[in-house]
This record gives sequence, structure tokens and C-alpha cells, in this order.
Amino acid sequence: MLREVSVQNLALIEDVRVELHAGFCAWTGETGAGKSLLLGALGLLLGERGSADLIRTGADELRVTGRFELTRPEQREAASQALQTAVEEDDLILTRRLSRSGRSSALVNDVPVAVSTLRRIGEMLVDVHGQRESYSLLQPAYQLELLDAFGRLTDLRKKYLEKAEKVRELRSQFKNLADARAARQRELALVRFEREDLNAAKLAPGELPALVKERERLVHAQSLAQFTSGVAARLVDNDGAVSEVVSRLIKEAHKWASFDPKLAEVSERLNALRPEIDDLADTCRDLAERFEADPERLGEVEKRIGLLKKLQTRYGKTPDELLAYRDTLDEKEAELQEQEDNLSGIDGHLRAAYAEMRDAANVLSKGRAKVAKRLAGDAQKHLADLGMPKAKLDAVIELISLPDDPMAGDIPAFGIDQLELILMANPGEPARPLRKVASGGELSRTMLALKTVLAAHDPVRTLVVFDEIDSNVGGRLGDMLGQKLSTLGQSHQVLCVTHLPQVASYAGYQWTIRKESTTKRTATTITPLLTDESRVEELAIMLRGESRSETTRKEAAEMLNAAKLLRAG
Repeated sequence: MLREVSVQNLALIEDVRVELHAGFCAWTGETGAGKSLLLGALGLLLGERGSADLIRTGADELRVTGRFELTRPEQREAASQALQTAVEEDDLILTRRLSRSGRSSALVNDVPVAVSTLRRIGEMLVDVHGQRESYSLLQPAYQLELLDAFGRLTDLRKKYLEKAEKVRELRSQFKNLADARAARQRELALVRFEREDLNAAKLAPGELPALVKERERLVHAQSLAQFTSGVAARLVDNDGAVSEVVSRLIKEAHKWASFDPKLAEVSERLNALRPEIDDLADTCRDLAERFEADPERLGEVEKRIGLLKKLQTRYGKTPDELLAYRDTLDEKEAELQEQEDNLSGIDGHLRAAYAEMRDAANVLSKGRAKVAKRLAGDAQKHLADLGMPKAKLDAVIELISLPDDPMAGDIPAFGIDQLELILMANPGEPARPLRKVASGGELSRTMLALKTVLAAHDPVRTLVVFDEIDSNVGGRLGDMLGQKLSTLGQSHQVLCVTHLPQVASYAGYQWTIRKESTTKRTATTITPLLTDESRVEELAIMLRGESRSETTRKEAAEMLNAAKLLRAG
């Protein structure tokens, strides 16, 4: 509920602070005193547009602050949703400022927010009915929500919402996969081509460096053969070969070895060279035979090197890196193929979920069709009590057609029903959607009738504001209005601006709004009437104005006592 409102520098209001209570609260006072200004301040607090023209003369800024007490978990959840952050405290303090420059700012619990956030909070927590505008009860989505609560269809509603959310999720997944399908199929074809390309190449680790060496040997085969055969000849085969020289040296060293032990060692070492020279000569003969020119093999090597170089250029990777890359292609193909399979699978899941959602929507729709007329009928009975005996209120439901294709069209937020409350206020007048009814008094009374019927079904919007509900209403009907507002006050906080003493007498709490003038300034004040005597005096003023008498006061006292007895009963 709204516990407190503070207003500074709003037109005639210089500095006003009002502490409110639960139940039916009435604001009374003479025309032009500033009652509409206070409701305007409440509108600013709830996100309505403001203008610098509203700022009191001589002031630079107007400020409105309101303290809401969140008495129910559903209200805290609604506030958290509007603020998009968890609300842990029971109090929600809203502040709105307007400056001469036209700048507007808003705070919630001292945290800056957008003015639109105040509007969302207002739409969630408060119903305002009057000459300025009406909030939630005129919104088709909220009417559907209350219809579901009224008809005890909340479980069916929840089931539909869950099914619809599942369809939206599957739609999103399907769309993402479908949008990427062409690119994915191109990538899949490329992966398969690359894998076949690299498989055909039959790469081996370290192959390219080995082939380059082999090519060099094949290119220089004749020179290598000449060199190695020449080495063999000079070591053993030619006249004066190394082996002959070593043999002669061995003989001479052996002859002189007796003269010095060191020469014997020389002889032994020369003798040890002969097997090494012979073995080296055999090795060179073998190499000379191996280094035989092989143009055919050279061609094969050149072709293989060319292929490896081509692959390296194509992929931007060395042959050894291509071996590692090849190992990743199977996994990549499996991943892409899984996405293709998922697209087919999601399509099946989407169609099944869509069918379930349609079934849930149809079941919910049938339930709504059964209770919609009953809601309108129950509210119409209250309209008769409220001075609109010939009024006719109807609840018309139009069905939204769902296409067969689960990807076509929008998913209805709250089912396939579009609810419109239609009012014919008087015989001969055209029936109009409730949101298009021009008369503020008729609209406010219709809202009161609906609120009375739906009082037990809205745990969030428990503050209801009525501005001109007593427009064109006489005393007898005013008494009935007061009773209805008093009844609504048992479940809601009701704030009503009224000119009728019959209405005000049923309020649990009453404030009087006055315009006080001095030689320099005029200011609006609001004063709580805390005693029966003060309330009787205010009711007497409302009855007879300045010509009130003791008889008028007695009539006012009887009116107040009668209202108390009815409230107590």
C-alpha cells in the first residue's frame, strides 16, 4: 500500500506531506482547492509525463516522493520484475523530480532509474481511474489475467505459458541452425573434400626433408659415383695406391724396429691401417655402384616434392602440420553433421511442442469462454447498484488463429483469446470497448464494479485510485457508492477524491484539502481529520457549505454513524 506521499513546489502546493492508511481513504475539499494537483503528483510519481509549467512560481524544482509498503510476496516479485533486480526490503521509495530546464529524473530506493521504470511499477502496483487515465484494468492482457484468476484457470494459464515458452526456445534454436545451414553445408563439403585430399596424399612424418635430400643425391649421382670410385682406386686399385705405399712403409719400419722400440710401435700402427684402407675402399666401391644415375626415380621424387609443396601452399601448413590437421577433420565433420541432425530433430520436437501448446491454448480458451460472461454478469449487477441500472456489460472473446506451420506468426503471449470488455452505459447508446468509454464517471463506476467482483483475485494491484467516480451522482446513489468503496477497502487500499458527503462518510480515513491565501502567496494544504468532530464539520461543509447549521451538523453526524454501523456489520 501507499504509506506516505510528499510533494514540494507543485503549482499551488509548496510543501505537503500525507501519511496514508489501509482501507478506504477519502480526500475532500472545495472545487479548485488542489485535489487534482495531489492526484497529479501521484501520477508523476507513477511515471506520467511532466512539464516545467507545473513548478511553483519562484522554485527551481518540483519533487514528489512516495513510500510504498510491499505487504505481499507477489508485490515484491512484481517490483523485482519492473526493476530487473531483487527487491529485498518491504519499503519501495519512489522519487520524481522536474527542473525548470525541463529535465526529469527518477529514483527508486535512492537508485537512479528511467522514468519508464516508474511507469512499469505503477502499472504493476496501482489502478488509477479518473479523468487523467486508467491503468491496468483497461489493458486487455491484465483483463485476461484477472479473468483467469476469477475463473480459477491459473493452472491452465501456467501450463499454456510453459508450453509457449518451450515453443519460443525451440523456434530460436531452429532458426539459428536453419539460418546457418547454407554456411554449415558449405563447411561440411569443404571438410569432406580436405579429408579426401589429404587421405589421397598419404602423408608421412618427416617426408619432405627426406625427399629433398634424396633429390640432391639423385641430381649429383654421377659426380658422387666418380668421387667414390676414384677414392677406391687411389686407396687400393691404382699403381702407387695408398695400400702399396703403406705395405712398403710397413716393411721398412719392420727392418728398423730393432733399433728403437718406438719404431716397432710405428710398424704395428702402419700394419693396423691396411684393413681400414681395404674396408674403406670396399665401402667406396659399394657407394659408387649405389650412386648410379636413376632418372625415373628422380622424376618420382620431383613429382612427390611438387605435390607436398602444392599442399603446403593450399592449406598454409607444412606437411607435418597437415598430418595433425587431418586428424581434426573427422571430429569437425561429426560436429557439423550433428548440427544437421539436430536441425531435423529440433524440427520434430518443435512440431510436437507446438501441437501441445495449441492443445493447452484450446483448453484454456474453453475455460475462459465459460467464465467470461459470468464475470460481466456479476459486474453488471454492481452497476445497477451504482446508478447504471440499464447499463449492459459484456465480455467478448475473439480467437487468434494459429497457423499450421510452427515457425509462422507470433506466439500469443497469453493464449489464443483476445478479451474485450464492452459497455453500453445507457439504452440507445452504442456499445463501446471499456477502454474507449468517454465518461469518467461511468468508467470509474464500471471499474469499481469490476474491482468489487475481482477483489479477491489480484494480490498485486492492491491500491486503487478513483477521481471522478461521483460525477453526476446524487445523495442516494452516493450512499451506495460509499458502501461499495468501503467493501473494496476491506481487501484493497482505496484512495478516492469525492465531493459527496455520502461517499466520504464511509471512508475509514478522511483528509480535507484547502486553498489558503495570504497577501503574498496562495498554497494548498491537506489536513487529516482525526476526530469524529472534525469529520462531522467537514461533512456539514460538504452538505451546506458556509450556510451549515446545527441541523446540518446533526445530519452529518447521523450520516457518519450510519456508515460506521454498516461498516461494522
